[in-house]
Amino acid sequence: MTGTRVTGRMRRIAAATALALGVVFAAAGCSLLGGASNVPVATDAPPKGTDGAVDFDGGFITVGDGQKKVDIWFDAMCPVCGAFEKANGATLAKAVDDGSITLRLHPLTFLDAVSNGTGYSTRAAAALTCVAVSDRTAILPFYQALFTDQPEENSNGLTDKELASRASKAGASDISGCLSDSGPYQAWAQGNTANSQKGPIEVDGKKVLDTIKGTPTVLVNGEQYPGGVDDAKAFSRFLAGH
Repeated sequence: MTGTRVTGRMRRIAAATALALGVVFAAAGCSLLGGASNVPVATDAPPKGTDGAVDFDGGFITVGDGQKKVDIWFDAMCPVCGAFEKANGATLAKAVDDGSITLRLHPLTFLDAVSNGTGYSTRAAAALTCVAVSDRTAILPFYQALFTDQPEENSNGLTDKELASRASKAGASDISGCLSDSGPYQAWAQGNTANSQKGPIEVDGKKVLDTIKGTPTVLVNGEQYPGGVDDAKAFSRFLAGH
């Protein structure tokens, strides 16, 4: 059973690479909010305004302060997001560290439907938000840690305890209490997912896309990266040229 899942997972990564970022591929199982009966739906009111590194109104978490803006719409359980991070994460981290870019992370929850009712994508998004509110320097290390030994689709994902442990190892303070009371952050992430299907998608007040069609979707200064998720050279060229 495990071998079948891994084979299917790699096949989906290869297909998405061929089709490039932002293209929906049915085998990935991405679903809209509430698209499956076992998807937990957050009912709290989402936060507004800004808190720490989180722009709740804009729908993103900010890392760095460079002039060039890189926006990534991602799902923590998406294997193609994991492939993109593996290939390009170091490039982005270096660009953040040297002041070249501002990285804006847009956590989505498409794959809640494939975490056996645990709502893993939503919980991971809430955990990242907990970190971003209190520990700016730990945001990128924790984001990267979400894709280290990434949970497979159709698994339970990481427990809240495991998420808190990864956050601590990434340099954040203990987020256990935040996670236990993270209903508003969960509602924010799920609301962002619903809004990503309604559109339009705006960056810095300018429409850049009609909707988000899949994860990862990556924009550099408002221009969508059209290359393969695992083509590090192509992404580096795109990043440098926009």
